[in-house]
Amino acid sequence: MSSGVSESRTIFINRLEDGLNRLDLSLTGDAVERLWIYFSELRKWSRKVNLIAKGATDAEVIENHFLDSLTLLPLLEGEGLHLLDVGTGAGFPGLVLKAARPGMRLTLVEPRLKRISFLKHVARTLKLAEVEALACRVEDEQLLPADGDFTHVTSRAVTEIGPFLEMVSRFAHPGVQVICMKGPKWQQELERAKDVVQAKGYVQSKTLSCLLPFSGAERNLVVFLTHSRL
Repeated sequence: MSSGVSESRTIFINRLEDGLNRLDLSLTGDAVERLWIYFSELRKWSRKVNLIAKGATDAEVIENHFLDSLTLLPLLEGEGLHLLDVGTGAGFPGLVLKAARPGMRLTLVEPRLKRISFLKHVARTLKLAEVEALACRVEDEQLLPADGDFTHVTSRAVTEIGPFLEMVSRFAHPGVQVICMKGPKWQQELERAKDVVQAKGYVQSKTLSCLLPFSGAERNLVVFLTHSRL
């Protein structure tokens, strides 16, 4: 490892671990190493493929993509987990969470083929098993049948709460947690989603809120179950 790469690795790990501590989260050393490799591959591929905002600093990428994704970890406890990440882009939050919790099954949905190539490359590079990256939209019932055995469904930036709940309602079987990742205006979105929530049988089960550790940006994880689970 060159001195430049070694220095970059040290900076990444220190920044990530500082952020995790501030969020009261912890990862194994192996998980942190996987996230460093992911980050370095993201930076390499971003020179040619549109994966993240051009001009984003390393510190911004660590906070806005990696740490933001990892705020879901408290909702992913236990065995037999299978996360569906809709519109994952460059793997946020799904592939970051898989790197942190490799025992979890993961299905990524992303219509852009260059991003699918990147996701498959990272999964291979990190030797992650049980990762499926589908080049489709969530409405594709052939590739994404309604009886998929997902335990959690999420998306970081696809749409508002109401349209998203409608979009994924065919996966919202009893016991499935649908997690909406939202900023400070989530309550207004929830108000606008009332009709969908009622029509599709959703119940808001909990909301986890935090501030990202360096920017102070507000993050809210709004979790829904279906009536029949309660």
